[in-house]
Amino acid sequence: MDQQIQEIKQWLYQAGDKIKSSLSAELSIDEKSSRTDLVTNMDREIQNFLIDKVHQNYPEAKILAEENGYNELTSMSGEVFVIDPIDGTLNFVLEKENFCIMVGLYEEGRSKLGFIYNVMQDELYWGGRGYGVFCNEKQLERPEDKALTEGLIGMNAHMYLHNHYQAQAIGKRSMGVRMSGCAGIELIAVIKGARVAYLTNLSPWDYAAGCAILDAFDFRYSRIDGQSLSFNGREHFVAGTPKAYSQMIGML
Repeated sequence: MDQQIQEIKQWLYQAGDKIKSSLSAELSIDEKSSRTDLVTNMDREIQNFLIDKVHQNYPEAKILAEENGYNELTSMSGEVFVIDPIDGTLNFVLEKENFCIMVGLYEEGRSKLGFIYNVMQDELYWGGRGYGVFCNEKQLERPEDKALTEGLIGMNAHMYLHNHYQAQAIGKRSMGVRMSGCAGIELIAVIKGARVAYLTNLSPWDYAAGCAILDAFDFRYSRIDGQSLSFNGREHFVAGTPKAYSQMIGML
């Protein structure tokens, strides 16, 4: 397990170096579902790089990933790597920051390890059940179990604007709403205690790594109806401290 952790960390650092070296080059950018849903040549290159690493080192493992036909699995049985090559692609294209590389490792549908690499800050958050949570090599303490009224909440802009699922009422009950446009950044904020909760709409590669890390702190997450995440398609997602999560589920 320790060897596996070190391997995956090295993959992420190498992938991050590839992205940093590409920042001065012209990107090839395509639209997917809309003009704000983008994919670049670097998304594809980084995903291919990480998939190659999995195939070389764990040939029996399954892969669930955002691009190039890897976005569906019939079963989460066995060992599964869930990969988001660049989470926050719009930020990557327009801001050149506030994006992450994410890898979640699951076994028989149960979280094992999660890795969220904030490339431009060179901060790798990682951890899992029985291992604790780390930023690079520094172990983090479990944040205080604060209520929704005691902290900030990260939220999906579309949900808040259109008041889906009582989003505005939930925001008003918190100390304030924040929107980064990157699930990895928001989940890092919950992991650090900078947010007490996160309400959004995500695909499996957006939440898998963060959920594995949240499991190490026994923080709560689910679909907004309280049911377990399906790892199949987009799902309305809620996560937070036990107190904040329970308050939000009650309002949803």
